[in-house]
Amino acid sequence: MHCSANVGKNGDSALFFGLSGTGKTTLSADPRRRLIGDDEHGWSDEGIFNFENGCYAKVIGLSPTAEPEIYACTRKFGTILENVIFDPVSRMLDLDDDKRTENTRSSYPLDFIDNAVPEKMAGHPKNIIMLTCDASGVMPPIARLTPDQALYHFISGYTAKVSGTEIEMGKEPEITFSACFGAPFMVHHPYFYADLLKRKIQRHDVHCWLVNTGWTGGPYGVGKRISIRHTRALLDAALEGKLEKVEYYQDPIFGFSVPKTCPEVPDPVLRPESSWSDKNAYNQKYRDLAMRFVDNFKQFKDGCPAEIVASGPRV
Repeated sequence: MHCSANVGKNGDSALFFGLSGTGKTTLSADPRRRLIGDDEHGWSDEGIFNFENGCYAKVIGLSPTAEPEIYACTRKFGTILENVIFDPVSRMLDLDDDKRTENTRSSYPLDFIDNAVPEKMAGHPKNIIMLTCDASGVMPPIARLTPDQALYHFISGYTAKVSGTEIEMGKEPEITFSACFGAPFMVHHPYFYADLLKRKIQRHDVHCWLVNTGWTGGPYGVGKRISIRHTRALLDAALEGKLEKVEYYQDPIFGFSVPKTCPEVPDPVLRPESSWSDKNAYNQKYRDLAMRFVDNFKQFKDGCPAEIVASGPRV
């Protein structure tokens, strides 16, 4: 699986699916949870396990307060820094300097993260988070998915490529779909993998979530990136079961359930349309995105059960 993974103090592990730039490495490196790995994992009859022994983190604009674990690794001997600007005299790093590229990286062993799991294994996950960086500014910051909706989004693998993480990219983000969040590596029809995932979800009663780490208040260039503080608060609430007791509303187009309230997150943040000054522009942008989902999924329709196809957006 192309995902990161961590585990809570009670043994409640979680998987974070997502493409480059969606926050897999950042969000799984949580000071209150132990890191299992940041990119490649398997899921056996005994639980989840990591294939790697290191992390590859994007470090442009890295914050010592918002991302303390990853920031600390940029200061440790043995970490490899890629494309990072530094003063040749003082040798001080400038993680905010993007003169060469925004795609600055650090590569370091897993045990550089203080609270990493040495065995790189944990039990069956209680939660699966599917990450997307929506540059349209219309997706909610978090939504609860049914198992069928989770498979639809797993097969879709939606995000927006942002300049700096991909070569030959202009300034405008590019909407992209990558089946199973790793289309180039999948040799079978995506539903082959989705069916394996569905059996795991059902057998272990896993909660599934869609988390948007992209824009709010308007599309890229107009709105702003969702606060990592709000994203972490939403994730904490989902992983700790705090969202089980709140009221939800059903999204009229995508059909997933969006919480109306969440601890430590202002209510308007949970409703993207409330931050748009032009509501008609929001509705049009949301319908356009939904149609992109529908058009993309047509290539998989023949190999998927009707209930999975029906779990997509209705425009």
